[in-house]
Amino acid sequence: MIRRYQGRLPQIPASCYVDLSAQAIGDVTLGENSSVWMNAVLRGDVNSIRVGANSNVQDCAVLHGQRNLYSVIVGDWVTIGHNATVHGCVVGDAVLIGMGVTILNDCHIGEGCIIAAGAVLPEHTVVPPKTLWAGVPAKLRRELSDGDRALILEYAQNYLDYTAIYLNEPKS
Repeated sequence: MIRRYQGRLPQIPASCYVDLSAQAIGDVTLGENSSVWMNAVLRGDVNSIRVGANSNVQDCAVLHGQRNLYSVIVGDWVTIGHNATVHGCVVGDAVLIGMGVTILNDCHIGEGCIIAAGAVLPEHTVVPPKTLWAGVPAKLRRELSDGDRALILEYAQNYLDYTAIYLNEPKS
């Protein structure tokens, strides 16, 4: 469902897929070819949410900002896994956020990172580019290789393929 809030309607290009069960509310802007999947919530009521091109927000993920403090900015070619919580933070380009990850206010995730499934990034964490973080609380585990970057982009490409399929399904 795409909902207006206090006069702001989400901005969603025709190239995007937003599932009927998803919620995009208020000050939300999606980049070209991005997707928001089943039961995900992009709650742009207290601060803005920006999702870059070719990015995907998977099932039951929640994106929300902190009122008057922290918006959510997600780069291009980002995959946000199932049940992730992305709160008031900045996510660089070509990042893979695993299933069940929690990212708290004022975190900054550099380009080309992987945040492993189940990880929790405490407030104000700065994640350097091209690194893998895992654990509770999340810690740096290693630097990423070119092969890791290819995997990140493969996940994002898979969701571009799914988007094309869903956009071509007959409306019922």
